[in-house]
Amino acid sequence: MSNTNDQDRLVAGEPKPEGPAAAPATAGPTPTPKEDEAVTAGGAPEDDKKSEPPLRFGMQGRRTLAIDIGGTGIKLMLLDEHGKPAGERLREETPQPATPEAILHIISQLAPTDGYERVSAGFPGVVVEGVIHSAPNLHPSWAGFDLAGALTTMTGKPARVINDAGMQGEGIIDGHGVEMVITLGTGMGCAIFVDGKYVPNVELAHHPLRKRKTYEEYIGNAARKSVGDKRWNRRVARVVAQILKTFNPRVLYLGGGNSRKLDIELPPSVRISENIAGLLGGAALWK
Repeated sequence: MSNTNDQDRLVAGEPKPEGPAAAPATAGPTPTPKEDEAVTAGGAPEDDKKSEPPLRFGMQGRRTLAIDIGGTGIKLMLLDEHGKPAGERLREETPQPATPEAILHIISQLAPTDGYERVSAGFPGVVVEGVIHSAPNLHPSWAGFDLAGALTTMTGKPARVINDAGMQGEGIIDGHGVEMVITLGTGMGCAIFVDGKYVPNVELAHHPLRKRKTYEEYIGNAARKSVGDKRWNRRVARVVAQILKTFNPRVLYLGGGNSRKLDIELPPSVRISENIAGLLGGAALWK
């Protein structure tokens, strides 16, 4: 999207000023701020008007439709210009087979017809410039699918798409040093941030861990169902210890639906994030 310029800031119907402004017709010295109390456009003194929080993500007044696509559920929520919830969280089960057409149909049923100006989506796979390169927990037909383009066609709004763990991280990180996000859901998501900058598509889930199992095979939802919650918790503890020794993050965030099943003591640098963070990060994609 193009950057906002002076022309973008003109009020509709107001003529563009030409040349220097004419001098005021009234005589006498112009009051200084000390002599004349500042008045807002609404007529109330500035001191009597509550200050609004600063806009974090630019594009003032623009609402975001945030979409979180997962292996078991599809969630949507409207966010205001400050990245805060502006509506209820909607959810539907992920259809099977989880093809692009089937998932887009669910999104079209859940999405409001208006009330937002842009779309953000988190996707469980490798995403490059809005195009899906892999979707190991959905369907092979996602490979090469332009999800950002499809969402723009569906909604008529500009759309941005990143990995779902990355979008979750955008909603919770502090922006200092190395921070990591691990999502525990159908599979295992991973995102790394360095001083607030997202390092895209780090697929730690498919890296070998132990006994010929990958991280995802070791602590994914299928493994949890197979070994039970108690053993699965011990496995997560081993994974956390390994990640802390390997990447040395300042903070490691654990999110995703299965983070609610954790029942282990975690190191001080590890925080459990709310699952809604996967949606709240949507506004940050436009900063």
